[in-house]
Amino acid sequence: MQKTPTPDLLQGHDPAHTLDAVFVNAPLRDYADRPRVNDYTLPTLGMAYIATVARAAGFNVAVLDAEAHGLPVSDVVTVLNTAAPRWVGFNLLAPTYRISAHIADRLDHAIKVMAGGHQAKAMPTQILTDPRMRRCHALVLGEAETRVAALLDDHRRRTELPGVMWMDPVLHRPVTGGVPGSGHHLAPDIDALPFVDRRFLAQDPYTSAGRVEANMVGARGCPYDCSFCGAAVSANPDITIRTRTPDNIIEEMTRLWQQQGVTAFRFVDDLFLGARRIIDQMARAFTAAGIGSWAVWDATGRINVLHRLPDTTLDQLADNGLREVALGIESGSERILAHIDKRITPAMVRSVVRRLTERGIGVKGYFILGLPTETHADLAQTVDLVHRLWDLTDPLPGRFRASVFEFRPYPGTPEWDRLMATGRYSPEQLMDYTAVDLTDAGEAMRSRDEFNFSVNLQFGEPTLPQIRAALVDLTHQQHTRETTS
Repeated sequence: MQKTPTPDLLQGHDPAHTLDAVFVNAPLRDYADRPRVNDYTLPTLGMAYIATVARAAGFNVAVLDAEAHGLPVSDVVTVLNTAAPRWVGFNLLAPTYRISAHIADRLDHAIKVMAGGHQAKAMPTQILTDPRMRRCHALVLGEAETRVAALLDDHRRRTELPGVMWMDPVLHRPVTGGVPGSGHHLAPDIDALPFVDRRFLAQDPYTSAGRVEANMVGARGCPYDCSFCGAAVSANPDITIRTRTPDNIIEEMTRLWQQQGVTAFRFVDDLFLGARRIIDQMARAFTAAGIGSWAVWDATGRINVLHRLPDTTLDQLADNGLREVALGIESGSERILAHIDKRITPAMVRSVVRRLTERGIGVKGYFILGLPTETHADLAQTVDLVHRLWDLTDPLPGRFRASVFEFRPYPGTPEWDRLMATGRYSPEQLMDYTAVDLTDAGEAMRSRDEFNFSVNLQFGEPTLPQIRAALVDLTHQQHTRETTS
């Protein structure tokens, strides 16, 4: 069927034909109130995988990355209702849930809603009983590629699909589908999935520092249980930990190089440098393929794993083009690190950062201020560790940079459960995420506008003004170091 072309904000579809679905990455806040100041946001790879599989199954689908475009909420509603797809799908995250529900509530009645994401898994009953989500025909828990494609097929019933929930109109309670032999939907073979169709991504590949760069996923799942993290294994019992084969990863990298000129890659999954077996496999494969001769790449890493690697393996990673490792350091306090189950110590952090930067590999360290039970001394130790790492790496070939955040609780995480067990908080309090405008503190905050969120609760000794003062000060210092080096 021919139809009026849809707005250019929709990525990856055939505008000459009726849309089967639009998958929406909701904005983190309403940009009608204050324009977005970032010029880049990480791509919605999970949503693009879903769209790619749906397209391969013959459906006309699009992605609307409202966060990347900095859209006001009213514009998102207008774009979706103008496009008039059969389905609209939402990736529900705790900070964007209210905005997603607001958008869903204002869609034309002919549009059916499906939703997934961490918030869907953490609070499915609350979502299905939310009046704003009354047209949610399918809440998809977990990895959604094959189940979304099945839902788009009018001849397939949601009752056949495991981990798909909806509100039963007769029983007036949530029910879940699934029939014998359907369990394969819950853990698709990630090597059998098609490579991400980058036409569904608003800003990937992109150009930075003279290189064309792209983001990739090398594995799914995480075996660790960091108390604050939505990827914690206890929060995701349905996830089977799987790693793509080195050949599959290298093939995608090579295609991106040959077809789109990509020579820099960022692996955004938790496991790429988070398990010794995987590191050894990838290092050998990258060496054999000569990746370091034409590409550089970044990856997330686990400090406890990297700490045990021999120097020869680190040398091999550097030769293979490893440019930067992102490390979840979180705190400079050994007590807090034990509380959040990081399985690391400040001494391990210093050793790993030194060994990487000695080889010219950059390190980006993530830190969280205001964690539950944090004392003034704990906060001071975190600030001190950042300064020690700057001083340690200044004379070395690799660069260390710090990225600092205010603690936010997320449903389904071990920390959320601990906070709820105290009896001092309600779910509504812990999910009252609001954007905090720290840009008044200087231009250094503007590149991280999308991360300045708070529930405006004090969880330890330091007050919110003290936490934010430390955050702004460290961010300013990091900005100054980057602009004067």
